[in-house]
Amino acid sequence: MLKKELRIKYKELRQKLSLEEIEEKSLAIANQLLKLDIWDNTYFHIFLPIEEQKEVNSEFILNILQAKDKEIVISRSDFETTSMHHILLTDNTKIKKNEYNIPEPINGLSVPAEMIDVVFVPLLAYDKQGNRVGYGKGFYDKFLSKCRPNVVKIGLSFFETEELIEDVFENDIKLDFCVNTEQIIRF
Repeated sequence: MLKKELRIKYKELRQKLSLEEIEEKSLAIANQLLKLDIWDNTYFHIFLPIEEQKEVNSEFILNILQAKDKEIVISRSDFETTSMHHILLTDNTKIKKNEYNIPEPINGLSVPAEMIDVVFVPLLAYDKQGNRVGYGKGFYDKFLSKCRPNVVKIGLSFFETEELIEDVFENDIKLDFCVNTEQIIRF
């Protein structure tokens, strides 16, 4: 399928999920993540979910990261440049929703992309080759291109793998893993 078709399909599938289902599935994804051999790393980048888009609730993963005493990095988006500014999440970090309902830090210590070890990547769909479909602005591809080559890229999804995303671009960055409620897929 084409990215445009996949965006429509998975936005519709997400909207059918109840809040209870989102919580259950998000917890299942967090539990799957515990099976990965990533926990010796230090800097973990995580997204804060857009509730209106019914994204994976990353609160469970945040709890794991805090319990393991990891450095947690979140981002603020610049829609003019389609870039992300990365901030260390601390007790003093203030978070506010932007005009697109994305929860973002409004203050804090900057973290260069090269310092990040693991990135949890939001997505709408993914295929068996590790390609992903997001909302189409390219924020994550641009961000991941600035990370070290060995950064671990982990997609999080409520749904199963698509066979093939037909219109993958040269600058699209593949995932290393995708974790859904039932399994961990390694690419």
